[in-house]
Amino acid sequence: MIYDVIIIGGGSAGLMAAVAASSGGARVLLLDKGEKLGRKLGISGGGRCNVTNNKEQDELIRHIPGNGRFLHSAFSHFNNQDIIAFFEDLGIALKEEDNGRMFPVTDKAKTVVETLVGQVRKQGVQIRTNSPVDRVLYRDGSVEGVRLKSGELLHSRCVIVASGGKSVPQTGSTGDGYAWAEDAGHTITDLFPTEVPLTSSSAFIQSKELQGLSLREAAMTVWNAKGKKLITHQGDMIFTHFGLSGPISLRCSQFVVKELVKSQAESVLVTIDMFPDKNTEEIYEATLALTKAESKKAIKNVLKSYVSERIIPILLKKAGLNEATTHDNIPKQNWMELCKLMKAFPVRVNGTLSIEEAFVTGGGVNLKEIDPKTMESKLAGGLFFCGEVLDIHGYTGGYNITAAFATGYTAGKHAAMFAADSAAES
Repeated sequence: MIYDVIIIGGGSAGLMAAVAASSGGARVLLLDKGEKLGRKLGISGGGRCNVTNNKEQDELIRHIPGNGRFLHSAFSHFNNQDIIAFFEDLGIALKEEDNGRMFPVTDKAKTVVETLVGQVRKQGVQIRTNSPVDRVLYRDGSVEGVRLKSGELLHSRCVIVASGGKSVPQTGSTGDGYAWAEDAGHTITDLFPTEVPLTSSSAFIQSKELQGLSLREAAMTVWNAKGKKLITHQGDMIFTHFGLSGPISLRCSQFVVKELVKSQAESVLVTIDMFPDKNTEEIYEATLALTKAESKKAIKNVLKSYVSERIIPILLKKAGLNEATTHDNIPKQNWMELCKLMKAFPVRVNGTLSIEEAFVTGGGVNLKEIDPKTMESKLAGGLFFCGEVLDIHGYTGGYNITAAFATGYTAGKHAAMFAADSAAES
């Protein structure tokens, strides 16, 4: 039997590709090397499944800093509003939370995964789990099927590679698709971890004196070797035993990785603004007023009402202030330095956790070799790519899954059309 479309990978992109390809009546086979489909989808959004983001399209693309503009054509076929309508049509009520994140009302990823897999089955897609692919087969510049690790040959007019990146490997994303792309002549841009905690060898990190300290609504800035601001993100963060984590640390991670590569330096400067809604002068006046109101108290104790107690000794030491100093003896220049530190607390960051520990993989199949309107390879007929195997990456918050669903739908739709045309010609 010759299938019209074989899809490798039963994650977000692969499942949506299966829905799109089979909706026109194509004979579709979905292969996955694991026991269950949608494993990464099942743990997304903290196990609640952040199915998309409700932001306007330009904002969506801005939150996909890794080649988000490539998605304009895919979004014209299937965008975030289509994703919302798709799941609601399947009976999954959605709710909007902070920053446009869309979740099922049930707060259970299982609801989304089971419904999506159920729809794939309903549309007649043949599903084979525990079926790892060895390689994609090509002949005369076109796809002719796949060979499984078992040696079994499966023939197809089209193959969609939706095998994911290298992050979260316990869900099956172990980078298998890159070799199949290279076999067709594709280049793979450098892979790197994104949306991943930052590491630091700074003394206060190594001593673990701030481990577990959370900062709410702080702002983190990454600087290049020439002192130019690369990016600033505002939100929550946490100091860990190895460095910095939390939402804004994850969002800054790709800029740290790229700057380390570009500068060839051992570390990158990151600064933390503890009061992004106040300027240095406002902090100076407010904190001095506090010390004046309690002029007999040591500044170390007065500052507890203004900034986290655990970070005060480090701030005072960096500013050259004695913890026991009282209001009447505060050296004004040092106090201004203290306030500047609250606005730009420096941390030298020397890297990130590994790509396997990242939420998202940066890099992948070179987009210059992919038709953005169809997701078809420009190098091999009938070969399509979608999802994280492509060199597309966004921030957490529903952006990566939106890219996966959009590219998956686009690949599935056009693979089915390609297969129909090929069948008509033969």
